[in-house]
Amino acid sequence: MCDQHQLARWAKHNLSRRAFGAGSLAGAAGATAACTPMDISTGEDAGAISSRQVSFRTSSGTMDGEFFHPQTGENPGVIFWPDIAGIRDAKRQMARRLAGEGYAVLLVNPYYRDVSGEQFADFATFAANEGFQKVGPWRGKLDAAAIGSDAKAAAEWLFGQDAVDTGARIGTQGYCMGGPFTIWSADADNRIGAACSFHGGGLVRDGENSPHRMLQGDVHYLIAIAQDDDAGEPEAKTALRNAAATVGAPAEIEVYTGDHGWCVPDSPAYDRDAAERAWGRLLATYSAAL
Repeated sequence: MCDQHQLARWAKHNLSRRAFGAGSLAGAAGATAACTPMDISTGEDAGAISSRQVSFRTSSGTMDGEFFHPQTGENPGVIFWPDIAGIRDAKRQMARRLAGEGYAVLLVNPYYRDVSGEQFADFATFAANEGFQKVGPWRGKLDAAAIGSDAKAAAEWLFGQDAVDTGARIGTQGYCMGGPFTIWSADADNRIGAACSFHGGGLVRDGENSPHRMLQGDVHYLIAIAQDDDAGEPEAKTALRNAAATVGAPAEIEVYTGDHGWCVPDSPAYDRDAAERAWGRLLATYSAAL
């Protein structure tokens, strides 16, 4: 994957300096402790949300995930791409919170070609158990074609669910490596009307499948860039803005005052204020597009 250097820079900066200094996991434990239902819950009461494990066929096998939605009504669907540590409680809580705002959220396992379900309990576990090395071969299979195919299967599955409003377009959001997945998803399936990337890696890269070369004029984009990612690749935001202008896509592309990972409650870089601001922009984008 083309964001490997970005991930390595983030890991060195955050995991070593913030979370795992002095040979302990104390910092990471503190970051994980921030991820509580009280910390990120808004919208409907949690008891009004249904959730279940699901699976469905793709061209590459059987994709698994978890589905969160209000217990009543039909709601716009959302494909939720997690970050590099995959499905875990922090992502479930984010998906449940979004469901509380009136969306039917499919939290997918991007690594289903190799493993199913949760692999790491939280980001501290991921970092402490050589997570980067473990997921490397799994991530290597996730190019634009693979993600586009997966997104089409996920959209088809969503449109078959009673809880999903098939008269509305689908949203998609992704974090870290999931950032470019949102753009590839929207390129692959015209039922997707919004692509929201948070501290996404590899949005501007070489080759025709670079996400910035695959923007669609009828898709709303929210691209929230980490300040340390911008410092390493200051030209990326300009390339993205120019690409959006070229195709006439409504796009909000902004550098946030948070480091890579700031939106995710169990990340050592979690920044509540910046995360809440990004969450508000996510809801505004979905409201306008879906």
